[in-house]
Amino acid sequence: MTPRACAAAFTLVAASACARHRAPGASQTAPIQVAAAADLSFAFREVGAAYERTSGRHVVFSFGATGLLEKQVAEGAPFDVFAAANVTYADDAVHAGACLADSKTLYATGHLAIYTPPGAALRPRSLADLADARYAKIAIANPDHAPYGRAARQALRRAGVWEAVRGRVVYGENVQQALQFAQSGNADAALVALGLALETPGDAARIPTELHDRIDQALVVCRGGKAGADAGRAFVGFVQSSEGRAILRRHGFLLPIDAP
Repeated sequence: MTPRACAAAFTLVAASACARHRAPGASQTAPIQVAAAADLSFAFREVGAAYERTSGRHVVFSFGATGLLEKQVAEGAPFDVFAAANVTYADDAVHAGACLADSKTLYATGHLAIYTPPGAALRPRSLADLADARYAKIAIANPDHAPYGRAARQALRRAGVWEAVRGRVVYGENVQQALQFAQSGNADAALVALGLALETPGDAARIPTELHDRIDQALVVCRGGKAGADAGRAFVGFVQSSEGRAILRRHGFLLPIDAP
């Protein structure tokens, strides 16, 4: 066989091997579709832009309540990566067969804050302050499918003010919507992710972490994405890189290695 023929045969074998290891239906050019918890809306936009500069691969985000996103992933929505605000939802997606167990990784530990908009007449410094009836409406994310909503309700209970405020609590579909209720004047205060509160004009009072269960947030690669598992793993790897972690820290997230 001539050298040229050998080279051609090698190229054909290599291409065949690559095709065998590529996920069925995976596209080399399809954008990476990421289903991400609403608390990541600021941080992940910056992460996505940095990843695109590094890799040349476009990333598209769908932000929402983690529980609702997990349901979509489990039902076969074409996401390449699922970024959950609580690791239990990532576990659920794996158990449903929609995501890859060996790809699951913790990427952040979340924290709560009380947010009030610019010019607010009242600025609570603690959850006890919210017992004041002048806080006519207090927004939290829906605890049924939003981890930060569950943590907010838990914190109010542990602070001993839940019974005093429960009739004044209004529920957003996700933590971003709870924030918007306060921004728009439809709530006097909102219990939201610290990262969102710090990124939004207004005031943020941190809620002690001992008032709620730890919010461990996890990434997992999905089976049904068009970009394919390799592309999903590459994005997850970037989030876990020094550059990705620096971005998360800037947006108010504590990394698992930093959390007590």
